[in-house]
Amino acid sequence: MNSHKRIHVYGPVSARPQAIANLFGAQLAAEIVAESELAIFAINPAAGIDQQTIDQWQALSDYQLPRLVVVNELDGSDADFEDAIMLANRVFDQLVTPYLVLHSDTGSPIALISLSDLQITDYSTNPPTISASENEHQELVAEFREEYLEDLAAAGDFAFAAGLLFPAIPIVISNGLGVDIVKSYIDQI
Repeated sequence: MNSHKRIHVYGPVSARPQAIANLFGAQLAAEIVAESELAIFAINPAAGIDQQTIDQWQALSDYQLPRLVVVNELDGSDADFEDAIMLANRVFDQLVTPYLVLHSDTGSPIALISLSDLQITDYSTNPPTISASENEHQELVAEFREEYLEDLAAAGDFAFAAGLLFPAIPIVISNGLGVDIVKSYIDQI
């Protein structure tokens, strides 16, 4: 998959960057690769972001390369997607969050709500099911949605592919949560 695109994955071992690379037909990169078409940065919210990963992000800024952040290792952790985004916003550039995570009664991440259309994708079913969100969900995400739509409007339609807008996507490898969304961003390159 995506073997025709030069995609490189960066991140500390705790974020399982090799597994992310395997998932998206990419290569793990220890050093920056300026000739890349896309750089994916894997982060683990429980482990933080190491200095090497921060340095790699900043070095790639000089090339205006499209970059995407995947927040991995969300299951079985006290840290969550929002924690990871707050940290990444401080040490990378300002990220956008097109989706937020919804959890099961046991606390496991099982669904995503789209901030663009408020549709819920439930990954606890195979294949994932898409449904309309309830008023309760819409109220909970209203502020996040407003901020996301403002950022998107300000950046323009092709900002991601131009390396000007940096989406952050939650990923759970075991149930496929977010994998399809990352693939849709890869398709934009």
